Amino acid sequence: MINADRRLEAPHRRGGARPRIVERTAVIAYRATAWLLRVLPAGPAAAVVGGFAQVSYLAWPAKRRWSNANFGHVLGLPPDDRRVRALALHAYREYGRYLVELMRLPSLTPDEMGRLAGNLDQQEAELRRIRDRAGSGGLIFAAAHIGSNEAIAAGVAQRGLKVSVVADDSSFPELFELLRRQRATWGFDLVPWRNLRAIFGILRRREMLGLLIDWGYRSDGIPVHLFDAWTTLPAGPATLAAKTGSPILPVAIHRKADGTFALKFDDPIDVRSSDPAELQRASQAMADAMADAIRVAPYQWYSFKPMWPDSPAEAADLERRAREMQAGRPDPGP
Repeated sequence: MINADRRLEAPHRRGGARPRIVERTAVIAYRATAWLLRVLPAGPAAAVVGGFAQVSYLAWPAKRRWSNANFGHVLGLPPDDRRVRALALHAYREYGRYLVELMRLPSLTPDEMGRLAGNLDQQEAELRRIRDRAGSGGLIFAAAHIGSNEAIAAGVAQRGLKVSVVADDSSFPELFELLRRQRATWGFDLVPWRNLRAIFGILRRREMLGLLIDWGYRSDGIPVHLFDAWTTLPAGPATLAAKTGSPILPVAIHRKADGTFALKFDDPIDVRSSDPAELQRASQAMADAMADAIRVAPYQWYSFKPMWPDSPAEAADLERRAREMQAGRPDPGP
């Protein structure tokens, strides 16, 4: 059974803070890279960084195995199929383009940043309507590493809508603080995932909170069926929604041909209680929405961590746990 104290734990485990010299080196390297990518022409820079990303896929066996497994599930093909490898290489090249754009965002004017969210003017009224019907709570965005979450969050903030995004501050706290200050100038807040008081406060003030749900497979998450196999999603979104009366809004962000990003909402997910069946139902709805978003443009999905268990026995156990939860019994846990 999942310990109640761990339900809001980050969906990925990392070690504690690095030594000071590593921290400082990370911050200096980030600043230097960001400066270089801002002064270089965007197109050539994206091509170079994308090429390096592809080399990392080819040269890093574990990363290559994880990526091939992920995209094999997406395509319904064996991991060693040439079409899977081609998609993985395309995704790494697109990831390089995303990194360059992310580093260049601070150099854009507010108007330029707002225009990156290409269709947000058309979606703004619907977003406000969904937020206003949220009842006693706020609104939880359930997003994946697709497109550019930062560009959309900045665009939402530019339109006067208060939004915060939960992020990991445990590995590189000084770099996190740099990014937090930077995002604040764009109009939205980064919130450490361990700051539960702040997270609950955001939703109780009826504000909007962004959560990424594809950080990688964890055996103690909520079991869901994603594409062709059983895996888990973090318990945090459904649990937060149940405890605060906040609907979950799955969002999909995709790059368009003109370089801007299109935002699409799925149907809001209301989580009526913390009962196991309700948490599993809501998590499965998020998984279905995420799969639909990935299918639109699989090469724009940047989650390169293992998303499914390696073992068939573990997958079978996840299915058993899902059935237990659907029957209303507490999740027996891994």
